[in-house]
Amino acid sequence: MFNNLLASLNDFLYSYILIFLLVAAGIYFSIRTKFVQFRLISDAIKVLKEKAENNDNGKSVSSFQALMVSTASRVGTGNIAGISTALCIGGAGAMFWMWLIALLGSASAFIESTLAQIYKRKAADGSSYGGPAYYIQAVLKKRWLGVLFAAVLIVTYMGGFNMVAAFNISDSFRRYDFYQPGTTPLVIGLILAVIFGICIFGGSKRISKITEVIVPVMGIFYIAVSLFIVITHLNLLPGVIVSIFKGAFDISAIFGGFAGSAVMQGVKRGLFSNEAGVGSAPNAAASAGVSHPVKQGLVQMLSVYIDTIVICSATGFMLLCSGVVPEEGIAGMPYVQEAVAGSLGGFGSVFITVALFLFAFTTLIGNFYYAEMGLRYICDKTPKKMIMNIFRIAAALIVCMGATMDFSVVWDTADVLMGLMALINLPVIVLLAKPALRCMQDYFKQKKSGKNPVFKAKDINLETKTDFWN
Repeated sequence: MFNNLLASLNDFLYSYILIFLLVAAGIYFSIRTKFVQFRLISDAIKVLKEKAENNDNGKSVSSFQALMVSTASRVGTGNIAGISTALCIGGAGAMFWMWLIALLGSASAFIESTLAQIYKRKAADGSSYGGPAYYIQAVLKKRWLGVLFAAVLIVTYMGGFNMVAAFNISDSFRRYDFYQPGTTPLVIGLILAVIFGICIFGGSKRISKITEVIVPVMGIFYIAVSLFIVITHLNLLPGVIVSIFKGAFDISAIFGGFAGSAVMQGVKRGLFSNEAGVGSAPNAAASAGVSHPVKQGLVQMLSVYIDTIVICSATGFMLLCSGVVPEEGIAGMPYVQEAVAGSLGGFGSVFITVALFLFAFTTLIGNFYYAEMGLRYICDKTPKKMIMNIFRIAAALIVCMGATMDFSVVWDTADVLMGLMALINLPVIVLLAKPALRCMQDYFKQKKSGKNPVFKAKDINLETKTDFWN
């Protein structure tokens, strides 16, 4: 009963509301920013080399560290099991709609992360923090809405998303002989919970340090293996490209079953993967020490490209070029493992298990970082040690529980919760876009003058007092 209700809510939310909201917001911000997501890619890359500004005793994180935290959350199970699911249910055409959502959504990511930087708060140690809840309160003066967003953020990332990540790690072991349905998921869940607990009890600084190392290494290695599989099946590539574009515009398939169509699966899995407009990445963006808010907006825009255009595409082409036909019965990790094993033999299964573990584990850590930011907002201060410890223990228990749950339940739960976050954040950033757009104009003005842009609130006539820019 509950499963059916959850599935129905999921279908309704994405079929009739979110697909239109995501596309409309993406088009709107693309036009208002004059397609910043294409014009300033080189600027975004340059910003990554800059050291942290406003750095009090090394407490602020750099743009690169903030990028790695947000990418740790974005780059995860959605890039492997999520893409597999999209292809098995929606067909090859789902790839096109994932690309479109990423290209449009990157403009939304730019706006929300720039806003997070403008309205970020200063902690007692000189570091910064913030996110949608904070710019909602700063501009709209509606703390209740900020609390609602923070609560949904916690439930989504500490609950829904981390259950998906834990489930997919557990599911990746299903192929091995030692796997026992009654006991193996629980054992894996307990091991995950312990390792996860050790990491999160170290706090947000440990999180940024862990992700700074793991994310780039695992990403490069994974892409290299994906490219190897594509190159060894290069004769299949032209047909794969044709099938992507043909499937994307297969009208009969779309209207024959919209919930399972390429459009819907591409939108769902694209949003789950890159999180553009959802309101998660701004929490990481606000922690960066930069001289101008636009710099971090550009960096988070780049994160969307890294996630979907690079890593999701690598997975999609690897699977479609493997020669293994995607079918609904092997959706998720089974399709990935079968495809990789067919190209790399026994090593392939081991590799994809290790890759998924690393992807998913950094996702667990990055997701908890966001949940921690939500808790901080609700408490209106740094939570007491006892509250924080209870929160961390609860997060570890959820990870353990997620490893033992059902495929459809964890994915539907995550999709619904993610959709609720987007329903709050997207209308808000549309309403609050003006300061971000004026901030962008100020950035351009200083760049044209040959300056390294430095932001002052008075330069854009910002009415709201800020902790960093006055």
